[in-house]
Parts: sequence; structure tokens; C-alpha cells
Amino acid sequence: VRDWHWTREEQIAWALGHGIEVPVKSGAAYSIDQNLWGRSIEAGPLEDPWYAPDEDAFELTAALADAPATPQDVVVRFVAGVPVAIDGEELPLDELILRAAAIAGAHGVGRLDTIENRLVGIKSREVYEVPAAALLLAAHRGVEELVLDRDLQATKHTLADTYAQLVYNGLWFGPHRAAIDAFMDATQVGVTGEARVQLHKGGLRVTGRRAERPLYRHDLATYEVGDAYRHDAAAGFIHVFGLATRVWADTQGAAADAAAAAGGRP
Repeated sequence: VRDWHWTREEQIAWALGHGIEVPVKSGAAYSIDQNLWGRSIEAGPLEDPWYAPDEDAFELTAALADAPATPQDVVVRFVAGVPVAIDGEELPLDELILRAAAIAGAHGVGRLDTIENRLVGIKSREVYEVPAAALLLAAHRGVEELVLDRDLQATKHTLADTYAQLVYNGLWFGPHRAAIDAFMDATQVGVTGEARVQLHKGGLRVTGRRAERPLYRHDLATYEVGDAYRHDAAAGFIHVFGLATRVWADTQGAAADAAAAAGGRP
């Protein structure tokens, strides 16, 4: 197709003329790809980045005007990081994704409108419908917050961006992706628990989470009776933690302040 330099309309006509089914007909406004995880919508009027998508571009998500006026709470359960049940009903993963998409989509959740940076240097406007991803990823992060320590959680978020870029650039079959997979698998061993997510008029938020082996401890976090945190240790920690900053302030702080006041000149 690229060698022939055909337009999109010519490609559709050739496919239909040879009995090849395509998801759009000649003259359709958008180019659409769809799989279990969601839909991507591009081309046509969306090539103008100022153009607001019409409602006929969407199939998986309701318009906000048509979404229920009453919020809905959804509880998603995970075992070792994998979603296994919605509102107490266990489902195979493919069916669970479709159920999540139907629930979240009915509330208008999961619409994304982005300007992407393609590997070849072109900027492209893409509109997505990913209601299942929006719901499941929010719930997953809710459980992770309870069971991953601070540094591990931060590293995972950084590598998630790298992982997404690898996949976007078509580098799935490579050692980089496989190595990150191994790291991600290690982080999910303790991610067993539930998160409650509230859906309403295109928005969602986690309103509760619980896990089998949480790092969160009420006796360490409470301000009430039963507080087990050693407050007498805080003074020594603050002294040591702030030592490098105090030494810098004593030796170089005044010069840095003077330079800043002079507009950066010494």
C-alpha cells in the first residue's frame, strides 16, 4: 500500500473490490482501530487539532449529557496484580475487560484526546476510547499504593513510561521490554486486594482500597490513641537528614542569595 501511494479512499475501494472486509466504508469520516482494550480514532476532521470530535465518533463511551446522574461505585479485585473480579463476580480476563468497559463507558469514562509524537518525527492527533483501561488501571494503582514501598513505586512509574514508549515504537520483541516485564512481575507478587472506584459523568476516583498484606499500618499512621510511631526519634532524623543542606547554607548560601538578587551574576 505504501509503495503504491494510495489514498485511504483508494485502499478501502481496493479491499472491498477483493472481498476483504474493512471496518469503515468509503467516505467515512474517521479511521478507526479497535481491539479488546479500546478504540483509536483518527483522520478526517480530527486532523484539525482545534476540531472537537462529534459524538458519532464514539461507540464505547456515553456522552456526558446521557451519562447517569447518580454516581456508581465499582469494586475490582486483584490477585498478584491481575484483575479477577468485579463487584464480587469472578470472570475470565477477557470477559472482565468487556464488563469493565461497559460499566465505565456508560458513565462516559475513558475518552482521551491527545497529540502524539511519532517515532518518525511527526505529530499526530489521536482520540481514544479506553473505558476498561481507565477503570482497571485506577483500581490497580489504588491497591498498589497499599503494598509497594515508596522507592519501588516511583521506579515502577518511571519504567511504565519507558515500557509504553517501547510498545508505541513497535519494539515489543526485544530484550528491553522483556527485562522490564521481569521487573514488573516482581512488583506484583503482593498486589492482592480490592479497590473501590466511583464513576460519575466522565470522571472516576478511588474511594477505598484494601490488601491482604498492606504496608499501611493504622498504628503508625494514626494521630489518636495507640500511636506506635516513635516521635522522639524524629529530631535526630531531621538533624541528620538536613545536615548537607545546613552545611551548604553555612558555606555557600549567602553567596548564592547575593547572586540571585543580582540577577544570577556573581
